[in-house]
Amino acid sequence: MPPETLEELEERLSRPTPAVIDLMHNLPGDIIVLGAAGKMGPSLARMAKRASDEAGTKRRVLAVSRFREAGVAEALLQHGVEVIGSDLLDTNAVAYLPHAPNVIYMAGMKFGSTGQEPMTWAMNAWLPGLVCERYHRSRIAAFSTGNVYGLVPLEHGGSKEEDALHPAGEYAMSCLGRERIFQHFSQTRGTPVSLIRLNYACDLRYGVMVDIAQKVWDDEPVDVRMGHFNTIWQGDANALALLSLAKAQSPAWTVNLTGTATLSVREVAQRFGELFGKAVQIEGKEAPDALLSNPYRSFVELGIPFVRDEELTEWVASWVSHGGESLGKPTHFESRDGRY
Repeated sequence: MPPETLEELEERLSRPTPAVIDLMHNLPGDIIVLGAAGKMGPSLARMAKRASDEAGTKRRVLAVSRFREAGVAEALLQHGVEVIGSDLLDTNAVAYLPHAPNVIYMAGMKFGSTGQEPMTWAMNAWLPGLVCERYHRSRIAAFSTGNVYGLVPLEHGGSKEEDALHPAGEYAMSCLGRERIFQHFSQTRGTPVSLIRLNYACDLRYGVMVDIAQKVWDDEPVDVRMGHFNTIWQGDANALALLSLAKAQSPAWTVNLTGTATLSVREVAQRFGELFGKAVQIEGKEAPDALLSNPYRSFVELGIPFVRDEELTEWVASWVSHGGESLGKPTHFESRDGRY
């Protein structure tokens, strides 16, 4: 059954899989999550703590962020996650963060990057160097994005990790800069690193499916020029990202993180129309290419997501139709020029 309340949603997003519980049983040391107050950070940190407790492993899970949004730090504390209020762009603040053998790096800037390019590069490409200096003896799982690939033809089947990178726009270029910094420190300092190229996690409060569903529900046209996309239930993304800690190595290991299928924007919109009992308005025509990732490596080495696309579609439809909370943060998946 789909989550019906915010409490149920948060529980589902942070519910550890058996594989994550096994990992936390065998993984030595504390975990620190940097940039933990974003869309994914709180549920990922809570999952790490829940899995550790269920594995019977005593460890500190620490969440670091400026925590500007009310209630986020308090909620983490209630679930046993320690919080540290810190501006990660402050060199001294990073230097004095607690040591942890395991680092989840989630800090970054995407939305609002157009017009704030200097800040975008500082967050996405300079900050990783500070973190790598501070945690060069730790194992690091660092979030990146499928945007580093650029658009690929639909028949290509999605970009693979070894494909050439063609980032479009300064956001994607700065994210490639982030990857190169982590790769540099992994090569020169021997820091074990896994780079996670995420392609659209979906919480019921945001995500590409939520954007499409909200358009259909509000009787607004759905733009199909970016005709196809990948997505993954955020709970699965949390679990697979944590599992990537065990894959961290030197030189850095890279993995695409997304769902099992290439989805059509038009077909997903039509499915929401069926579920809502509404007519669907379509705007534009599908381009022959899109931002798509091939997740085969993650399926083989980390595992296959538990929540399937049709199930996620039904969850989103239920949440939107019942007036569920929205984060008010559209993905801008329609952007074809890399401007966010």
